[in-house]
Amino acid sequence: MPPQPQPDLDWRDEVIPVSRTFDDPYFSLSGGLAETRHVFLAGNHLPARFRDGFHIAELGFGTGLNLLATLAAHTGDQHLHYTSFEAFPLPAPDMARALAAFPEVTPHAETLLTQWATGATTLHFPHLTATIILGDARDTLPAWQTSADAWFLDGFSPAKNPELWSPALMHHVARHTVPGGTFATYTAAGHVRRALAEAGFAVTRQPGFGRKRHMTAGVLPPEFVPELPPELPPELSRELPL
Repeated sequence: MPPQPQPDLDWRDEVIPVSRTFDDPYFSLSGGLAETRHVFLAGNHLPARFRDGFHIAELGFGTGLNLLATLAAHTGDQHLHYTSFEAFPLPAPDMARALAAFPEVTPHAETLLTQWATGATTLHFPHLTATIILGDARDTLPAWQTSADAWFLDGFSPAKNPELWSPALMHHVARHTVPGGTFATYTAAGHVRRALAEAGFAVTRQPGFGRKRHMTAGVLPPEFVPELPPELPPELSRELPL
């Protein structure tokens, strides 16, 4: 794979990376780790659902904070899998600078950064293996051959990064979720909720974190049968792996 473009950053308060491309911070200004725990862990009923082989998938790896929060929450012996889709991987020095704001996860961060600095995209931790798939998720997610038990939908704001929240991509999220699997996201934007509902999820609006009144979570019904993405004509159906 050719080298991926690096993000163009500003720094707020010297520790919070802000994407110039999307004009959006990488984590909450009022507490990134607390937001991750509220939105992505609690929103997916984790860690209570962890079991051997449980698979988390994520749109937007960013600083790796969601992965670190997952590692910190996982106190059992079950081996988990974690897959994240990222188009603009942060260089290790920028990631280290951002994660320094969260001393609570420093031991896990050191393990992450040591491997990330080598260019590794498969990261090994006790009881968890993480795979970071680089490239545009609109290309990489449809080709993914695995399904997730839980999704962390953590792209930049839908108003700033609409490509990562399109109905077509939300459809692929549903196609790559096990029946009964879940998702959670910080956004409560109406068009995102509708796209996820149209993709097959039972969608609910829940209390958000900090100043955000609402967030969104949902579950894929056990009887879910994947359908074609909305932009593909029927004659291409035989080419889509289910």
